[in-house]
Amino acid sequence: MSKGNGMTGKPHVVVLGCNFGGLTAARFIREKAGDSVDITVIDRKPYLVFVPNIQMEVFANKDPEEKLQMQFYEFLKGDGSVFLQAEVKDVDIESKCITIVPTERPGAATEKVQYDYIVFALGCKLDYAAIPGFAEYGHTVSDTFYGNKLRRHLFSGGYKGGPIAIGTARFKMGTKGRPAWIPTMTSACEGPPLELSLGLASLLKEKNWGSAKNITLFTQGEWIAEDAGVPLVKEFLKIAVDGMGMSYMNQTEDIKEITKDGIEFTNGKSLEAELKIVLPNWVAHDFIKKLPIVDEEGFIITDLYMRNQDHPEIFAVGDCAALTAPKLGGIGDMEARIVAQQIAKDMGKLNPEEKEMKFAPVVMCFGDMGDHKAFYIHSDLIYGGKTGIMKMGHKYFMMKVGFKETYFMLGGKTPEWGIRLTELVGD
Repeated sequence: MSKGNGMTGKPHVVVLGCNFGGLTAARFIREKAGDSVDITVIDRKPYLVFVPNIQMEVFANKDPEEKLQMQFYEFLKGDGSVFLQAEVKDVDIESKCITIVPTERPGAATEKVQYDYIVFALGCKLDYAAIPGFAEYGHTVSDTFYGNKLRRHLFSGGYKGGPIAIGTARFKMGTKGRPAWIPTMTSACEGPPLELSLGLASLLKEKNWGSAKNITLFTQGEWIAEDAGVPLVKEFLKIAVDGMGMSYMNQTEDIKEITKDGIEFTNGKSLEAELKIVLPNWVAHDFIKKLPIVDEEGFIITDLYMRNQDHPEIFAVGDCAALTAPKLGGIGDMEARIVAQQIAKDMGKLNPEEKEMKFAPVVMCFGDMGDHKAFYIHSDLIYGGKTGIMKMGHKYFMMKVGFKETYFMLGGKTPEWGIRLTELVGD
């Protein structure tokens, strides 16, 4: 039975998952709470994948594994935190006990880890298996395996210049415990299809494989990337469809099947396509679905301080949290900082002059467009706010690349002033 960092008797904080939300949470908990707690981080792999930039490497015919995997152990070690390379199999929230299986070598026995506080940051499962025909005929860029599969297909003569379909399967979003001001969204995040369409259009032109007219964007809802706000979406479609010649199909309902010749949708619509690039439904991990702290779809219910109200020792950040809509890295980053504050507050370590953060999401992202350009979106329109900014150009490409380099250099612990500077420069 493991208690963490030497069983010191201090409150034991266990962070499950070490991608964007988990790494940021672990590092800021240490900064805010100091040595008043022991911290253990559990992840099945010893590195973080910088998913937002996979497309850029793929379309440049570069292996994304070379530059987009960040080893985080030294950062955690420098903070005095413990890292366990293991898969989480179960959590007993009554006994505060986590069941894990070490993943360094197959065949390991199960282990138990006790906690006083637990931060769920395990993200979601991407349910490609639920899309008939995806394995045979589909492509995507959600990890380095699939990124390299698409890269080899494109640059080894697999693509013959035919029509291309880009879009997502329907996201099933729970309602239990969700504030009324967070609307139901039909996609977990549709920024990637916008990036893919623009980046691929640039590549087609560069390689003389075709043009933007080869591409059709599709969405389940009336508007693609609805989380950016309808005014910005209309502006984007004016550029991509009216200006560049892309096609657009909305209200497809969901993907029924991917075939050799295209995509069939559940409402009877279909698209002819040689190349099918799709993102799936995002679903909760099986063991989390069984816990009594989740909504109908298995996402963890929290208040605006990212705590579960029935179990205040339980926090959730990132994609596994019900409040995270859309499933966006910037929102997970904000949630991680809130959690760090809350644990520091419980430990009596929160600076009394520091303003207590509360969940107030903003959609802010940089999207690759190819040709060393990117778009920048800063919007709270979907939540009833008044900020709706979208800009494009070379400057935003440099900011996208620069953020990744800064993130790797600082080990996921980007300063708060950096976010404010990004907004200032971007806006």
